[in-house]
Amino acid sequence: MSTRNTIAENTAPDDAATGFQRILLCVDSSVASERAAAFVRNLLGAGAHLRIIGVMENPRILIPMAPLAGLDLSAARGELMDDMQNALAKARASFAHLPAAAQAQLIDLAKHGGDVAHAMVDAARDFDADLLVLGSRQHHGLLRWVEGTVSEPVMRLAACAIILVPAHDEKQSNHAPQRLFFAIDGSETSQEALRIGARLAGPGAQLKVIYVVDRAIRYSDFVPIQLLEDAFIKEGNASIAKAREVLAELPFLALAHVETSIASTDITSDDIAHTIVREATAWGADLVVMGTHGRRGPARWMLGSVAGRVARMAESPLMLVHKSVS
Repeated sequence: MSTRNTIAENTAPDDAATGFQRILLCVDSSVASERAAAFVRNLLGAGAHLRIIGVMENPRILIPMAPLAGLDLSAARGELMDDMQNALAKARASFAHLPAAAQAQLIDLAKHGGDVAHAMVDAARDFDADLLVLGSRQHHGLLRWVEGTVSEPVMRLAACAIILVPAHDEKQSNHAPQRLFFAIDGSETSQEALRIGARLAGPGAQLKVIYVVDRAIRYSDFVPIQLLEDAFIKEGNASIAKAREVLAELPFLALAHVETSIASTDITSDDIAHTIVREATAWGADLVVMGTHGRRGPARWMLGSVAGRVARMAESPLMLVHKSVS
């Protein structure tokens, strides 16, 4: 079920109230970082400030057995330094058209200490960033466990909104995202995600808000599935109504088209995260927006973080917002 309308107000969009003014872009030598830089180029508005950082790993952490094996870590450190300096120079050059040059900073964990995720979060705090953007390499299976991922701890730690841009995002454009897809769950966190994500909605933007009814049967569900489904549909209708109220209060959405919908998981072999990604892909979303605390239902302790799983599967950039973001 879905409804559509245009939020009609006579108020013109207010540039001061929209967009993001302090953006931190985290880069390395990966294709994912190139995609993230391209995405940021389309976000920068007049007066926005951009800082580009590269976090260089400590070779002693990467190769802990090097001293025992007689390896010279200075060569490894030099190679890491060259790679990061090249990545920073390439990213900075891609923003050369800006009226004010983008700031660039190399963070050397051999001196700074800590890990990559905490270094990024600390840099965002020091810059007073209202948005942190980084590329996301979505490994699956054993490779994901071997290499790990930086984006997941950043999701948990960052105080500002973050955008993850997947390496395989092929939808390159020369404009800000026009099709914004919001997945909500009725929480205050998802309402805040609506407010924050809507900052990117310029004239002619299209917004879609969905609530996913979890119909999947699991052994952990002790409540009859029909009762759960009825309760979720009721909650979904209330959440959609509240979302429309939240968006109607934002005058800069005067010219935006808003569509709302309740989606459902399949009864078997499906979950909320897969449904969100499936619906966003089918709609052609330029950006998916979610709050980061959306667990619910009797099986929530087994489901883990919906946002985290969406981040591992998303085919388009993903914005994640904490309730504390303002």
